Amino acid sequence: MFSQKGVACFCEERTNQRAALDRGTRGPRDEPGQALFFEADELSKLDILRYYLSVAPGALAGIQDRPLVLKRFVSGAEGEAFYQKRAPTERPPWLRTITLSFPSGRTAEEVVIDDAAGLAWIINLGCIELHPHPVRSGDLDHPDELRVDLDPGPGFSWADVRSVALEVKSLLEEMGLRGWPKTSGSRGMHVNVPIQPRWTFGEVRRSALALSRAVERRAPALASSKWWKEERHGVFLDYNQNAKDRTTCSAYSVRPLPDARVSTPLHWHEVPDCEPADFTVLTIPKRFAELGDPHAGIDTTPGSLEKLLELAAKDEAAGLGDAPWPPHFRKMEGEARRVTPSRAKSTAKKPRTKMPLVVVANSPNRDAALAGLERWKSKHAQVARLLAVDDVLVDSMRGRSSTWTRIRVNLRHVPEGLRPPQEAPDPDDDPAREWRTKRASKKKDV
Repeated sequence: MFSQKGVACFCEERTNQRAALDRGTRGPRDEPGQALFFEADELSKLDILRYYLSVAPGALAGIQDRPLVLKRFVSGAEGEAFYQKRAPTERPPWLRTITLSFPSGRTAEEVVIDDAAGLAWIINLGCIELHPHPVRSGDLDHPDELRVDLDPGPGFSWADVRSVALEVKSLLEEMGLRGWPKTSGSRGMHVNVPIQPRWTFGEVRRSALALSRAVERRAPALASSKWWKEERHGVFLDYNQNAKDRTTCSAYSVRPLPDARVSTPLHWHEVPDCEPADFTVLTIPKRFAELGDPHAGIDTTPGSLEKLLELAAKDEAAGLGDAPWPPHFRKMEGEARRVTPSRAKSTAKKPRTKMPLVVVANSPNRDAALAGLERWKSKHAQVARLLAVDDVLVDSMRGRSSTWTRIRVNLRHVPEGLRPPQEAPDPDDDPAREWRTKRASKKKDV
């Protein structure tokens, strides 16, 4: 619809018009496009927009024709973000939307981006990173991507992530599939696997779970398929990213880290030596101009899930049932009790060990939660000295429209007589608490 240069000029002109209006009606004020999104590198919203336009063919390839969840950073990368599933009421007439249904039974009209003009529009809303669903607008019930999300646990390094990614590559090739790697832009790595849109979300998730368990068997010291953090050890393969309504950031997304890192597509030969800090808003445009997009052919290699589903059937025949689903999903057939092992009542013949966990902080601000952890450690200095690296569980929690950080401490290495009781978390700002309370109340009334 518009050239990239035209889009940039249009957005810059609109920014200047808005700034002039603000000055005329409300007094002096910073121009909206010049508000800093990343203070360390002095990157404004207009700088982020120009970055996205410089890599538009690659960024659009990851989101085009897909419903998009808007993750908006209206106060910059260091401010609190919120998720917006529903398309804004005030939007351009040429912007496409589609109605998506969720496991809760609710529906939402979500944005679908088709071109650089649409990309520029959502960036102007403060969408630093892009979160597409793994389906196309023509078939919302059958994903065309299986997504492997590698998330390192405490004490595990980027080198461990790279090693697990290479195990994933090897297994995918044995299953007749091709994976396309990219840095997550944070601590982990993503491997996107294009598939034929023949299978349901449940079948794709089942395939991802089988893959996660198989990689764990191959590299038990490094990889984990365990959903509960207190059971994990190593790099977690998050199979639940393939459940309906889950999204991950797409290729060329800018992440809200101080150095403005980018979720960067890679060739497999780059994986063993790559470093995520090398890929930022300041370096990727040059890389893209010189090397092109390593994922340029991703849509030409859709594969079949048949072999992974056969692997899933073998796991189930061997007694491995379904694994836990995300908390906001209804209880699934074949799923065990959805409760952390430390809280589970022992009803099985072979009881599981309950972990002595205490919650020390809840906050939408990760830094505030980590500061609360340090206060807890200072208060319980003797206990803190006994903790192992993976005894501190930093959970990124996600509600319907909000995110927050929960920090728990596992006291398993602390003698019972020294274990402090559960105290009021500091800080204790859980955005989803009110919703959970209302939901529990409704269940009691039924």
